[in-house]
Amino acid sequence: MQYVRCVRWLLVLAMSATAYADPCPRDTTIVVDTSSHRLSLCAAGSAVHEYAVALGRGGVGKAREGDRKTPIGSYALAAPRASAKFHQFIAVGYPTRAQRAQGLTGGDIGIHGPSRKYAWLGRLRNHVDWTDGCIAVATDGAIDEIAAWMVRARPARVIIR
Repeated sequence: MQYVRCVRWLLVLAMSATAYADPCPRDTTIVVDTSSHRLSLCAAGSAVHEYAVALGRGGVGKAREGDRKTPIGSYALAAPRASAKFHQFIAVGYPTRAQRAQGLTGGDIGIHGPSRKYAWLGRLRNHVDWTDGCIAVATDGAIDEIAAWMVRARPARVIIR
């Protein structure tokens, strides 16, 4: 019982430290915090909106194609586009030129909505990391909101940390 109390206390401490950390830089950008599984739409140093996300089922720190990991770093963003597989898809510029020079491989990384096969699960789908390295929101409505914000705010990059 003492062990359970200690673990709970540590979790509360860790969560409260995360809650007070400012996730947003001063520019207009998207920030993905892989430890809390949160995507923040940032403008002028503040989060305009936040979403829960699922990440790659292989974890984080993508190094090669097929490792099913979500990359860490700062990447260019493409304009949102319709996707038959994920409702909408926003391509992330992984790997960067410098990462390619270091030998990192892969591609087709993006921010997207739920898989069409499992969209009916709604928010339940994001209780586990299920993507092949992408960042996925749980609903079509969420990816539509992100895409609309991108059109209005024009963020140039996503920071995945």
